[in-house]
Amino acid sequence: MANFGYLVFVQFMGKLKVQFVSFLMAVFFAVVLPSPVQAQKKQSYTHDDSLKGVYSLERAWWDVLHYDLHVAFNPTDSSIKGYNKINYKILAAAKPMQIDLMTPMVIDSIVQAGKKCGFRKDGDAYFVSCAAEQTVGRLQNLSVWFHGKPKVAANPPWDGGIVWARDNNGNPWISLACQGMSSRVWFPNKDHMADEPDSADMYFECPAGLVAVSNGRVKGMTLGNNTFIFHWQVKNPINNYNIIPYIGKYVSLKDTIVGLKGVLDLEYWVLNSNYLKAEKHFTQVKSMLHCFEYWFGPYPFYEDSYKLVEAPYLGMEHQSGVAYGNNYMNGYRGRDLSLTGWGLKWDFIIVHESGHEWFGNNISARDVADNWIHESFTAYSENLYVEWLYGKKAGAEYVIGTRKSVLNDKPMIGDYNVNRDGSGDVYYKGANLLHTIRCMVNNDSLWRETLTGLNTKFWHKTVTTAEIENYIASKTGLSLAKVFDQYLRASNLPVMEYRIKKGKLEYHWTSCVKGFNMPLQIITDGGVVEIKPEEKWKKIKIAGNQIKVDDNYFVLSRQIN
Repeated sequence: MANFGYLVFVQFMGKLKVQFVSFLMAVFFAVVLPSPVQAQKKQSYTHDDSLKGVYSLERAWWDVLHYDLHVAFNPTDSSIKGYNKINYKILAAAKPMQIDLMTPMVIDSIVQAGKKCGFRKDGDAYFVSCAAEQTVGRLQNLSVWFHGKPKVAANPPWDGGIVWARDNNGNPWISLACQGMSSRVWFPNKDHMADEPDSADMYFECPAGLVAVSNGRVKGMTLGNNTFIFHWQVKNPINNYNIIPYIGKYVSLKDTIVGLKGVLDLEYWVLNSNYLKAEKHFTQVKSMLHCFEYWFGPYPFYEDSYKLVEAPYLGMEHQSGVAYGNNYMNGYRGRDLSLTGWGLKWDFIIVHESGHEWFGNNISARDVADNWIHESFTAYSENLYVEWLYGKKAGAEYVIGTRKSVLNDKPMIGDYNVNRDGSGDVYYKGANLLHTIRCMVNNDSLWRETLTGLNTKFWHKTVTTAEIENYIASKTGLSLAKVFDQYLRASNLPVMEYRIKKGKLEYHWTSCVKGFNMPLQIITDGGVVEIKPEEKWKKIKIAGNQIKVDDNYFVLSRQIN
């Protein structure tokens, strides 16, 4: 659930008239404008944007291996303090080391080998002069001490930051949602998608009587001064924004499932007042996990377990500790995003956010601009889950129904090296792109092998769009370069323009990228026919005097005289 793209969901909810108008506008512009790419307002970027987005020399010379994170949370004054011991490997000749922490948080000191390191602050970046010798190939560590009052989330998870809430009984309820803003909002780290710690230990201190839940597995609890300190451990690589605390009056439900890699531990951490609701509602987790293991391969984090954790906001894909705040309802806050009825038969947050365990957490984009890798595949997982429960026709109806929220406002891929993602269409335009490719493949076994293959080839890796494109094209044997260009890098939908004269169908692609050549299925009086439009006009004989483009292909069509 990306903070930026998911705003589309908010706009979508309960505003059917607005949706319909937006959809008509998107169609109008896609059809009417002659240019294959709609005019875009030029975005200007700042020095701070580059500091956040560039994988600079100050970042590239060292590989983060492990975070040993200690943080105390004080709800009485909304402050936190602690330190992060960063373990890393030296890859190249040392430069100043870039560590990121967002104002108003403050770094107090940085210590290496018993000596204080000097540092220079530039925006949210701290450039550190290491105190010890940095020998290529060696392992090193340093500890960053910090404190402050992190930015408070105005509307989590979309406008992120820390959440200081109260449950219905008045108990403190604390968490964070920081995907778009990133983890620099609360603790110092190497804050770039290209490099993830291979593992992490988290020590979260909270008032006595509360429970601190995090990623991975709990390793122990110790007593502080009227506080509890919970130790959690993650054994797998993890995105910075996925490292998270949940602090509240929690109780846990435990279960297991036999999956592709054996027994997978399931844990549900919920407010004690919601125990019975959770016990009943979370039974749908098992069918979801079976579905995703079938289509995507093994759950990627058996060592760290699977958890749902009740959160004081709607939801987020925190690795092995998915945030849940959908109020134990099916649908998206009780609504169906597809408007087909299928979306009311399962809990959107459980399914969507858990889908991110494969796409977003297992396979992670190297740059925020490629956020479609996270969101398009995960939105597509909703379709596959509907299909798993109710059949292929129902799954297709669901994903086709979600097109009503597609705006075609700008390209799905954002600008690189500035920490910016693209259009909110990364959800359902992306899902429909994948559905369209599946139709082009026309072999569900091969399509399943493609999806499972992605999670095998890029297991626990950070990737680029090019790597994903090339793998899908190679695995399926399809020519997809122009298809990806059209749907990822242009904003409008392609239009199949056609006319019927004397038993012949004349057709071509327009409003498309140069060289666009995606094949298409049409329905005629004589049955289903595959055509291969190009920009130049082509023609074939057909039965009857009318056609219909197969709805499974996410394109527009226009008959002309």
